[in-house]
Amino acid sequence: MIKLRTYVYIDSLQPQLATYMGTASQGFLPVPGNACLWMEISPGMAVHRLTDVALKATRVHLGLQVVERAFGSMVFHHRDQSDVIEAGSSVLNALGTTLESRQACRIAWKETVRSITPDHAVLINRQDRRGSMILPGQSMFILETEPAGYVVYAANEAEKAANITLVDARAVGAFGRLTLAGKEADIDAAANAALQAVNNLSGV
Repeated sequence: MIKLRTYVYIDSLQPQLATYMGTASQGFLPVPGNACLWMEISPGMAVHRLTDVALKATRVHLGLQVVERAFGSMVFHHRDQSDVIEAGSSVLNALGTTLESRQACRIAWKETVRSITPDHAVLINRQDRRGSMILPGQSMFILETEPAGYVVYAANEAEKAANITLVDARAVGAFGRLTLAGKEADIDAAANAALQAVNNLSGV
């Protein structure tokens, strides 16, 4: 039985998130403004058949495919929102399920750290990341979600809401992790937008 863990539709990729996704993309690179669909299923090997369904049914581009034993992720994007929506519908039909059957998002951790010290900032920037750097004195918001893919939606909505820096957005594996940096007021606004976004997602 194939389980739908994550189904995230993004109407318009924000510039930082689109660029960040491009650093890890194995396929076609997304551009800002593209519509995007991030899906995660279990077991992981099923992504090949479902990717085939989406690509044959629409004009979407395959941006990323991650195949692990437990989980598999596939990311489609296109400038035409209708193609991305249709790709999702095709996959759901192939699974014999609906959007409402996706796993609900659980916030495993959320925290804001104010006025990061220089030592802390340097260490964060040396860790494995594909985004921008956090600077000393900035505030930092961190979010961990289960399933992992929901951090992508949180990151996009946060970037829409405030002038922040996307430091990291790891969206594969058992948990997703998001790190944002910026001025204190901007981080507060971004954190509120990110949390509201994932809390409003339906699921079981």
